[in-house]
Amino acid sequence: MAKTSTESSYTARHLSVLEGLEAVRKRPGMYIGSTDSRGLMHCLWEIIDNAVDESLEGHGDAIEVVLHPDGSVEVRDNGRGIPVDEVTALGLSGVEVVFTKLHAGGKFGGGSYASSGGLHGVGASVVNALSARLDVEVDRGGQTYAMSFHRGEPGVFDDSGSADPESAFAPFTNHSELRKVGKVKRGVTGTRVRYWADRQIFPASAVFSYDELITRARQTSFLVPGLQLTVRDERRMPGTPGEHGPVEEVFRHDGGIVDFVDFVAADGAVTDTWRLSGQGTFSETVQQLDGQGHLRPVDVERTCQVEVALRWGIGYETEVRSFVNIIATPKGGTHLAGFEAGLLKSVRKQIDANARRLKMTGKNGKERIEKDDVMAGLTAVVTVRLPEPQFEGQTKEVLGTAPVRSIVTRVVDTELTNLLTSSKRAEKAQSAMVLEKVVGEMRARIAARTHKEISRRKNALETSTLPAKLADCRSDDVDRSELFIVEGDSALGTAKLARQSDFQALLPIRGKILNVQKASLADMLKNAECASIIQVIGAGSGRSFDLDSVRYGKVVLMTDADVDGAHIRTLLLTLFFRYMRPLVEAGRVFAAVPPLHRVEVVAQGKRKGEVSYTYSEVELTRLLSKLERSGRRYKEPIQRYKGLGEMDADQLAETTMDPAHRTLRKITMTDVEDAEMVFDLLMGNDVAPRKDFIIAGAGELDRNRIDA
Repeated sequence: MAKTSTESSYTARHLSVLEGLEAVRKRPGMYIGSTDSRGLMHCLWEIIDNAVDESLEGHGDAIEVVLHPDGSVEVRDNGRGIPVDEVTALGLSGVEVVFTKLHAGGKFGGGSYASSGGLHGVGASVVNALSARLDVEVDRGGQTYAMSFHRGEPGVFDDSGSADPESAFAPFTNHSELRKVGKVKRGVTGTRVRYWADRQIFPASAVFSYDELITRARQTSFLVPGLQLTVRDERRMPGTPGEHGPVEEVFRHDGGIVDFVDFVAADGAVTDTWRLSGQGTFSETVQQLDGQGHLRPVDVERTCQVEVALRWGIGYETEVRSFVNIIATPKGGTHLAGFEAGLLKSVRKQIDANARRLKMTGKNGKERIEKDDVMAGLTAVVTVRLPEPQFEGQTKEVLGTAPVRSIVTRVVDTELTNLLTSSKRAEKAQSAMVLEKVVGEMRARIAARTHKEISRRKNALETSTLPAKLADCRSDDVDRSELFIVEGDSALGTAKLARQSDFQALLPIRGKILNVQKASLADMLKNAECASIIQVIGAGSGRSFDLDSVRYGKVVLMTDADVDGAHIRTLLLTLFFRYMRPLVEAGRVFAAVPPLHRVEVVAQGKRKGEVSYTYSEVELTRLLSKLERSGRRYKEPIQRYKGLGEMDADQLAETTMDPAHRTLRKITMTDVEDAEMVFDLLMGNDVAPRKDFIIAGAGELDRNRIDA
C-alpha cells in the first residue's frame, strides 16, 4: 500500500521546466565544469575567446584583460563589436540576444566566422547568468552602446560614482533598452565586457589566477600571430606579482607556432624548428536554419587548415600541444591521432630507405620502429582550423570530427617526407641525425626489454653479464644495498678495503665521462663508462627506464673534494638527470662528502690524543680556534686531502662510507624547469650564456682559495 501511495503522489505537477538562464544557475557544473577557481577561470576564457575569434577573422589586433581591485574582470577588444541592430524574430537587440539567450551567436554556419573557438553559443550567456553584474559596451557605427545585467536579467543599476554589483537594480519590464552613452570616431569599433562573478555560485575561495591568465595569454599570442594581448592586475593580492602595485604584461609573437615550439622546448636541438602546413576538404551533413526558422539537413563542404611546428631535441621527453581554432585540446582527439600517424608513417619510410646506412639490415632488421621511438625528444605544436568542429562537451578538451584525422595524416606525411628527403645541406644533415636518434631510441627500448628479462640480482655464477670492474655486494636486498660510483682506480683499491661488502658495491669510472647534455643518444650508448653505469643499475635508460628494476637502493657518487671531482660529479648528475631521472626524483641518488682536512690533536696529561676531520675551510678555522682557546696543541702541517686515494681504508670508512658516521647529500629536484635551465646553461651546446654566467660570477671569486 505504501508503494502505491508513493507512486500516485508522483504526478506531472512535480516536473519542472527551467526556462532561459535558470538552467545555468541551477546546474552550473554542466556548463563550466565546476564552481571553484577552475570554473571561474573557464568563464573568463569564454569572454576572452570571443574577442580572439574576432582577431582570427582579421577584425582586431588588440585585446586587454584587466583584473580590477573590486574583484571584477574586464575584457576589451577592437573587433567589429557585437551587433546592435534588432534580431527580428525576437524583437531584441543583438547585444541582449548574445548575453541572455542560450545557443545564440554568429557561429552556427551563418558565414560570420570561418573558424572560431566558440561553437555552442552559450559562452557569453553562461557568464552573464553566473555574474552578480555584467556591463557591456559596444563601439559601432560612430556610437557607444551600453547595457547592464543582474544575474542574467537586463536592467539598470542605480550607480552613484563607480559601478557596484550591490547597487539598486531595476529590471526592464515592458521592453529592453540598449542605451547610447557616447560617440566615437568613424571606423572605431570594439567591445568591452566587465563582470562580477556571483558569490552565490562561486565561493569566496575561488579567485582569478594571474599565472594561469599569463600562461593562456602567452599561448594565444603564439597561436594568433600579430595579436597583442595585454594583461593588467590591479588587485594587489598577496602572493601575486602585483602585490605591491599594478603589474602589466604584454604578449605579441609574429612568428606564430614556430616561436611557440622554441619557447616550450627545454633541451638542446637536433633539428631546426620545422613548419608543416597544408589543408584538405571533407563533406558533412549539418542542420541549418532555413528562411522560416526551421532546421533542415544540408550537405556542406568543409575546409580544414593544418599547421604544425616541430623539432627534435637531444632528450627523450615528449612535449606535444594541440589546438583547434586556438582552443587547447589537452586530451587530444582526431587531429592529434592524425599527427602521430603521419609522423610515424613518414619516419618509417625514411628509415626503411636508409636501412643499410642505419645498420637496420642485421639482427635489428626484425624490429619495427614504434611511435614512442619517433616521439622521443620531440617538441611540437599541432593546430587545425575548421568551421564548426565537433567537441566532446562544452569544455572542448577532445576533438571528435572524424575526417580531420586523415587530412592531418596526409599533410604531415607529405610535408615531413619533403623535409627528410631534402637535398639542402642543412636539412639533409638534420634528417640524418633525426633518423639516427630514432633508431637509437629503438635500440635503447630493446636493451631495456632485455634488462627486464634478466633478474634484478645475479648470483655468483651469473655475474658475467655485468662489467668485470664492478665489485658487487652479496646482499640481494635492494632497499639495503648501495652502489658507490668511485672516481679512479686508485680510490677503488682503498674503497674495496673500506666498504662493507655485504651491502656496498663499487663501480670505478675513469676520469670524466661523456657530457650527455651535448651528445646524442647513440653517442651516449656507445660510451663505455655511461653504458657500464646503465648496465650496472639495471633499469634501462630514457623513457624506458623502470624504477622497479633498479638493482640498488642508493646510488652514491664518491668523487674527490676538488674542482675535478666536482666536475665529474656534475657530469654524472647530468647523465642521471637526462636518462635516469625517476631515480633522482625518487631521492635515491646521493653525493658522498669526503673530508678536506685531518687534524691530529696531541695528547696532554690525562687527555688522549684524538683525530678530527673538517669538511670546509670555515669548519677548520673554527676547530683550530677552539683548540687554541682550550690550550691544546695539534700536529703541523695539517693534512689536506686532495683526493680519496690519499686516505687509508680506515679513514675512508670512518668519514665517507660507514653509515654510522658518514654524511651524504641527497640530490633533489624541487623545480624541474629550473633544473633543466641550469643543466642546459652549464652543460649544453650554447657557449655564450655559459661564458656570461662565468664572467658575472668572477667578482665573487677569492683567488686565495684556488688550489695551485
